[in-house]
Formats: sequence, C-alpha cells, structure tokens
Amino acid sequence: MTENFAARLLRAQRASGGLVCVGLDPDPSKMPADLAGAPQPLLAFNRRIVDATADLAAAYKPQIAFYSAQGAEAELEASIRYIRERAPQALVILDAKRGDIGNTAVAYAHEAFDRYGADAVTVNPYMGADSVEPFLARPERGAIVLCRTSNPGAGDFQDLRIDGTPLYRVIAARAAGAWNGRRNVMLVVGATYPREMAALRAAHPEIPFLVPGIGAQGGDLAATLAAGLDATGAGLLINSSRAIIYAGGGAATAIRAAAGELRGAIEAVRGARAALQ
Repeated sequence: MTENFAARLLRAQRASGGLVCVGLDPDPSKMPADLAGAPQPLLAFNRRIVDATADLAAAYKPQIAFYSAQGAEAELEASIRYIRERAPQALVILDAKRGDIGNTAVAYAHEAFDRYGADAVTVNPYMGADSVEPFLARPERGAIVLCRTSNPGAGDFQDLRIDGTPLYRVIAARAAGAWNGRRNVMLVVGATYPREMAALRAAHPEIPFLVPGIGAQGGDLAATLAAGLDATGAGLLINSSRAIIYAGGGAATAIRAAAGELRGAIEAVRGARAALQ
C-alpha cells in the first residue's frame, strides 16, 4: 500500500532530524556572482543549495514564479530531479497557489504532480471544494491550503467574519474536516501571526502547518514554535528562503550554516519542550 501524505511528511521530518523547509526562490538580481554567467544559472544555484542542505532539510519549496518569469521551467524540472537524487528523503512542495474550476484544476494538478513530480502544491481555496479536490485526489500527494498567510495584507479578506467567525478559521475548519478524508491537507499559516496560529492549533491539533514568514519577513521563531507545535513536537514545516539561500552572498558554506542555525534553533526548543513533558 502506498504511504499517505501524512506518513510521508512524518518520515521526511524524521529523516532530516528537523522541521526545516528550504525555499528555492532564485532571484536573478541576487544570483551569486560566480554563477551569473552559468548556462543554467537557476539550476546551478539550486544544486549548490541542495548540496549544502541535503541532510538538513525535510522539504524544499520552489516558487514557480521565479522560474516561469525567466522561461526556465526546464531548470525547475531539473532542480526537482536533482533533489530526488541528492536528498531523496525530502519532500518537494511546488509553491504555485493554484485554484481553479473543473478541468483547469485537474490540469494544474497534473502539472504539479506529473510534470514537475512535486509531493505537494500550495492551493488557493477561494473558489471552493471543486477547485481543491483534484489536488487531494492522490492520497500520497498533499494540498497545502492558503489559510492565514504571512503578508501584511492578509487581513483584508482573511479577517472578514462569517457569522462571527474570521474567514481564515472557516477555511481551516473546512480544510481540516470535509477536505481531509485522505489525510493529505496542510494549512499555510504565517509566522507573522502567532496569535492566530495558536488559535488554529488549538482548533485543529493534528493538521500540519507550512509556515512562511521566518527570516526576511520578520516572523519570530520562538513565538511560532510555542503557537504551532503539535502534541508530538512536530506538526510544522518552517520555511525559510532568502535568509538561507542568500546567506553570505549565496556561498555554499554560508547557506549550510544558515540552514543549520535554523534547524538548531528549532531543535533546541523542541528538546526543551520534550524534557518538560
């Protein structure tokens, strides 16, 4: 029997010894100087990042816009193949924020899971259940539903109240309930909103969160872990992109040090918490 996504996520976290997700967002304007003239610079940079973090990362999260904007989808495909070779225990999350109706959603799911070979994809729930279901149809693949995002404008709509309940809480309840029959749902919950994260964790103790906002966006790691860790001391993937991949100007040693520092800080909190239980 094929492992469901929840089991695969747990295995990836255990194999890496932590909860770190490395964002692969290669901005051409910030490319390391020694790679600027490479024939496939995005792939070359990603290979460097993966080599430096292969034993530290539970997951990698390429943001598709950085590739499609450059017409570099082939470099994204090759980068994911390289992750499979170099860090086979890690999950690949395609950050594409898809969400559309009918056959379009089916095509987007095919793109994410079959063309790119991703293990999970971020999805926008605004258009409802039929726009998300194609991403949930395979028990071994995950749909990571935008819930309480990390950006400053998140509250414009996510805080609107539906019969007294904030919209992000309504989304979480639907995703964790009716949509999670195959145990392959995660929620995007930003580190920049720890109070809301704590409320979501209390309401949904078993749903894993993908957590952007640590590092360049200013999210507090300690507050995030206090708010979001589940009863087992897991339940999170802590994503960091710019703070890791551009450390030291994109030098491999600095990338590894930044990823190791994040993992070490997370594990120190988890260890202290376990000691108290």
